[in-house]
Amino acid sequence: MDVEGLLRELAPQVLGFLARRHGQFDLCEDAVQEALLAAATQWPADGVPANPRGWLITVATRRLMDAFRSENARRRREDNLAAMAGPDELVAPAADVDQLPDSDDTLTLLFLCCHPAVTPASQVALTLRAVGGLTTAEIARAFMVPEATMAPRISRAKKSIKQAGSRFEMPPEEERGERLRVVLQVLYLIFNEGYTASSGADLQRVELTAEAVRLTRMLRAALPDDGEVAGLLALMLLTDSRRAARTTADGSLVPIDEQDRTLWDRDQIAEGAELIYETLKRGAAGPYQLQAAIAAVHAEAPSADETDWRQILALYGVLEKIQPNPMVTLNRAIALAQVEGPQAGLDLLATIEDDKQISETHRLDAVRAHLYERLGDTPKAREHYVAAARRTTSLPEQRYLQAKADALTG
Repeated sequence: MDVEGLLRELAPQVLGFLARRHGQFDLCEDAVQEALLAAATQWPADGVPANPRGWLITVATRRLMDAFRSENARRRREDNLAAMAGPDELVAPAADVDQLPDSDDTLTLLFLCCHPAVTPASQVALTLRAVGGLTTAEIARAFMVPEATMAPRISRAKKSIKQAGSRFEMPPEEERGERLRVVLQVLYLIFNEGYTASSGADLQRVELTAEAVRLTRMLRAALPDDGEVAGLLALMLLTDSRRAARTTADGSLVPIDEQDRTLWDRDQIAEGAELIYETLKRGAAGPYQLQAAIAAVHAEAPSADETDWRQILALYGVLEKIQPNPMVTLNRAIALAQVEGPQAGLDLLATIEDDKQISETHRLDAVRAHLYERLGDTPKAREHYVAAARRTTSLPEQRYLQAKADALTG
């Protein structure tokens, strides 16, 4: 049995049970982490218990009781706990555990981890730990920072939630739409960091993309009628389908128009395409649905030359109207260049060159370099390839961009 996978599946269920019953999310989360670590050590050697969720709840509850007793107000806390739960409920019976509504607690956990009092970076880390069941060390490795850096980030996030007075319950109805938007953004940030790592020697961190897809599937199970949740899942599946073709054996980056499409995962493409096409039938599309539709056009094209760029350009036009931002404009410029020529793309890029959200990243220079190369302006193309290579902190991207610049030297 895949113990690691089972623990990640059970983590939000166990945490939800404890937090709903005892409150104090921060202490419950610490207790669950200790229980998960104990299981990861014991189960591979001793075997998975008959009721693994009950085992975890029992161990986590004992850890939680130890935490309560260690505080200065030990007697008051124990009395309050006894009055609230009753002495027989400190260790949940297996039958009670098996009747828990897992998806409800998972959804509540996601909303809590994405509380507005928590910074975006900490929302990501706390979601991976509390809902994803990853250890602090695993999260630190995924984001290539020391564990000593990641641990305080998670602690600050839990402290912020506690100071905000949040309870383990769904936010008020009037706040749910905005909080769900943040949840989707956090899941997409996790996916993007895995798909194109912001720094380091590897282009991709598969464990993060896989976790983002898994968590988004869980969210869709809880909200099956939400179009944007379905759109995000479709977008992840369609994008991740290209993973095997994105790098060579030595880890070098391969752009989409040069990829071997026989390596694309057709099962993921079929699932993602069916999901987005069914979702689009329901009515007005949101940003994630539109991005998924664009990804589907790319994924279903037999070759780069047969890509329907006019349809992609039209979709980016709609996306820019409902969610205007420089990254959307950048991508629309790429599509426009395919339809009307590189100069048209460069003219559109000029409209965002002063926007610091994009001008201070490597992406604007990289796209400009490509379009100047298509125009035959070698000096400008090389200039922008060099500038892009200097700006990126991803070594595979840096090597690719510098190689493009070197090829234009002479």
